[in-house]
Amino acid sequence: MSWTPASRLPDPAVEVLDPRFAELVLFNAKVERIAEGFRWAEGPVWFGDGRYLLWSDVAGDRMLRWDEQTGAVATFRAPSNNSNGNTRDNQGRLVTCEHASRRVTRTEYDGTITVLADSYDGKRLNSPNDVIVGSDGAVWFSDPTFGILGDYEGHRAEPELPTNLYRLDPATGELRVASGELRHPNGLAFSPDGSVLYVVESTGMPRQCITAFDVAADGTLTNRRLFIDGEGASPDGLRIDEAGNLWCAWSGGEGVDGVRVFAPDGAAIGHIHLPEPCANVAFGGRALSRLFMTATSGVYSLFVRTRGLR
Repeated sequence: MSWTPASRLPDPAVEVLDPRFAELVLFNAKVERIAEGFRWAEGPVWFGDGRYLLWSDVAGDRMLRWDEQTGAVATFRAPSNNSNGNTRDNQGRLVTCEHASRRVTRTEYDGTITVLADSYDGKRLNSPNDVIVGSDGAVWFSDPTFGILGDYEGHRAEPELPTNLYRLDPATGELRVASGELRHPNGLAFSPDGSVLYVVESTGMPRQCITAFDVAADGTLTNRRLFIDGEGASPDGLRIDEAGNLWCAWSGGEGVDGVRVFAPDGAAIGHIHLPEPCANVAFGGRALSRLFMTATSGVYSLFVRTRGLR
């Protein structure tokens, strides 16, 4: 993808839609492309203890690692079972959604793989897509059918289950349906206090939207509501900063592709323009103030004046 960094400051790729976003922007920070050459870059996750970023190349069937100190890119895992979303649990271990194996796994400290979930009610999962871990250690993941629709991002198969949102209990290991009402749930994230869960519906009504739920102490979801209407664009992965702003991967063609930023009240306040569709984001860097963006063939970054949630 042809791309050149901005030659002037402030970077015109960083668009302020509301004065609240201006407070989050560094006038002397530019969008940078730190890696390229992928088929479908997804699932970035930051390892601050090692100062590196991991992400999935879903269709490339591999995971990559970028070293912050040297800028070097290396293969972390190949094959990766067409891995997609990644996160870390509360002990720092890598948790990964895999399309080809239709499961969610955890990478232990010694590198061995533990299967956290691959079925529900005796039926195979569809293709786990994105995953987060709550403050109580519960693992939440979305399970649309994207990885079984064909052989590019997984293996073609007939779905055995609805496109559910799941919660894996940290104490009992019980997997339960957190919501069975979502049409192809995708990216998900908690508000800073964990009281609200945001979930992207890839084929919701409106067709592309972000739904919000209230989260009870036992993980029960209530008060489902439309939070953001994509208005023809396609949200994907998202992350929340310390003030509760939503940083959402966004796509919809030239002038739309990038990251859309929303205030906690749902108002669009900013947009980071990229030359290709963005699939997911993560905060990282020394102070969690560097936004990493996986966007189809490339990985981009931007230093901002806020911090992501730990």
